[in-house]
Amino acid sequence: MKKLLYILLFTATLTSCKKGFLDRYPQTEVSPQLFFNTESDLSMYVNGMLDLTGSGLYVNGTGQSTDNYATTGQVYFKAVLAGTTTSQNTPNFWTWGGLRTINYFLENYSRAQVPDAVKNHYAGLARYYRAKFYMNKVLTYSDAPWYGKTLNPDDSTALYMTQSPRTLIIDSIMNDLEFAATNVRENVPAATPGLYAVKTIYARFALYEGTYRKYHPELNLQHTANKYFELAKKQSDEIITANKFSLAASYASLFNNQDLSTVKEVILNNPYDVAKGKSSGIGNFNIFGLYEQSPARDLVQTYLKKDGTRFTDLPGYKQMLYVQEFADRDPRLSATIAPPGFTLVQSATPYVSEFSTNFTGYHQIKGYINTTDNNVINNTDIPVLRYAEVLLTYAEAAAELGTASQSDIDRSVNLLRARVSMPPLNVAAANANPDPVLAADYPNVSGVNKGLILEIRRERRVEFALEGTYRFEDLMRWAAGKLFEKRATGMYFPGPGNYDLTGDNIADIKLVTNATTIPPAAQREKNELGVTLIYYKMGSYGQAGSGTYFENGDSGGQIVTVNPSTVRTFVEPKYYYMPIPFSQTTMNPNLKQPFGWQ
Repeated sequence: MKKLLYILLFTATLTSCKKGFLDRYPQTEVSPQLFFNTESDLSMYVNGMLDLTGSGLYVNGTGQSTDNYATTGQVYFKAVLAGTTTSQNTPNFWTWGGLRTINYFLENYSRAQVPDAVKNHYAGLARYYRAKFYMNKVLTYSDAPWYGKTLNPDDSTALYMTQSPRTLIIDSIMNDLEFAATNVRENVPAATPGLYAVKTIYARFALYEGTYRKYHPELNLQHTANKYFELAKKQSDEIITANKFSLAASYASLFNNQDLSTVKEVILNNPYDVAKGKSSGIGNFNIFGLYEQSPARDLVQTYLKKDGTRFTDLPGYKQMLYVQEFADRDPRLSATIAPPGFTLVQSATPYVSEFSTNFTGYHQIKGYINTTDNNVINNTDIPVLRYAEVLLTYAEAAAELGTASQSDIDRSVNLLRARVSMPPLNVAAANANPDPVLAADYPNVSGVNKGLILEIRRERRVEFALEGTYRFEDLMRWAAGKLFEKRATGMYFPGPGNYDLTGDNIADIKLVTNATTIPPAAQREKNELGVTLIYYKMGSYGQAGSGTYFENGDSGGQIVTVNPSTVRTFVEPKYYYMPIPFSQTTMNPNLKQPFGWQ
């Protein structure tokens, strides 16, 4: 009991009492001699650093900023694009308390009376968490002060130091991950990171840095990019070669499964068990329907046809109706966004897409649990790390190196395509005929592997659509900031009339002009089945009384979700970075704002 009390006091010391711009803690702490003695002590401390992604994976504010979504949410990046963000109103990501927790452990773990292999396992985990902590700083600010030890509140030199350069931070991150990948055990308790979780993150960060350096000339580090591509390829290849993981038979089952513990695609799982007091809280209403976010038409158009050809090569694809859009497409589309004929479990008939101002008409079903049983909903596991990412990291690193062979793509991208019965990606064909739509989206991609790189980017967008921060981070590392300027649009309708939204060739809704008076319910038109049509008024953005807005008002077109006069500007390279909060630069004048921020 006495030892438990020490643990509780020690944990409280590490997680409270923030003071000032470096989250300083009291100098008085429980002596490490009282705690760092056994493997149980090391395990308990390191498990306190656990940072598993929860159900927010499918309702993600940062992801809502991208070309995958329309959103009514107060997403911070919307303010950046509107030009209203300053160092005085920026979100405060400049926090340091978690780092102190990690460094304190690394200074004291060696006291434990356990074999070196045991010590190094837990030190590896701590360094894995430190790498993740600092990569978040790099993703946000590029440069940051590197603190490899706990700080004394009286150490003014350290407290008031300027940022360390990105190169030093990245080298330190990679050193931490190399140590972790060498020492962390393969077999670990469920829902905690083991060797292959470490290597997945190692490969992810290396790929991020390689592409960032290649496509961001403001860093002047292009000549060093290949080092990180090699590292990303090596780490992902080692995971593939280990033959410990394989893709789940069903793509859709990854996102509505109550037990992912035995699914060999899931490298790191976040399990939920209501009976044990752990509920996912995966608010179904936050995913499906008319809550804050809705998938963008640009995403829908990215998916290939079922035969592997490009949807955007079809004549008139921009004027296709919802039912046409979903016909004969990559099955991942209908596993991510509700297709025509989708039926809610509480309904006996197919769901008719709802329309409302600022929403696209498309509804997300990835992460949606199609049941009314809250026990099932709250017991649904979250796939934190998937083997699919490893395969795509390998493919992209090889393509960026210029060494990707057909066999490289067959052992990576084409496994993902085979899972959903899609034709394989052919390297020669992709490079011979790059997609002009993707080429326009990513104008900085060039060279003999241009077509292949573009197709791998398509594959990443499709495989991880509406799943966490993948898209946001991809656009940032690829220097594709101009895609943030896109105003999300929704379904296309040529004008007033009756429309089928369930795929049975029977009308479900009636669009009328804004000036039309919608009759009382008893007088509304019925379809062939005797079902009353759902009426919506059309109109231009902001027009009073409109049930939804169209680019051509009463004449139809695509649904618009934001005011057409809204200016969304991505300033390069400035907006690839966030400003350091003004309060921090005031307390520490040695901090320098990144890339044009004041």
